[in-house]
Amino acid sequence: QVQLVESGGGLVQAGGSLRLSCAASGRTFSDYVMGWFRQAPGKEREFVATIGRSGGTTYYATSVKGRFTISRDNAKNTVYLQMSSLKPEDTAVYYCAAGSTVTAYSALGYEYWGQGTQVTVSS
Repeated sequence: QVQLVESGGGLVQAGGSLRLSCAASGRTFSDYVMGWFRQAPGKEREFVATIGRSGGTTYYATSVKGRFTISRDNAKNTVYLQMSSLKPEDTAVYYCAAGSTVTAYSALGYEYWGQGTQVTVSS
């Protein structure tokens, strides 16, 4: 089992920045690909970003590319999502997830999920 706990969400004005963190415990963190997803009210959960086990490979949704940066610190068992130039349409609950074998740009293969952290961007 892997336990994931997100933090860092909050209320921010459009154009602002936030950094989300996701602390993992349980099994070996570096064994897992890590991803960030989000779900806005009334919408389906969507892929945001993913990072490979060593941190050398990253993928981003088109909607966040150039504004968000995913990173990980395997020594701290933590994955981050640095969000900049935030827009009201970024408002959602953000979830981190861990998987051994995942499909790029989707939630397929992610075995463990955090409880989510709310991000609200005001206009």
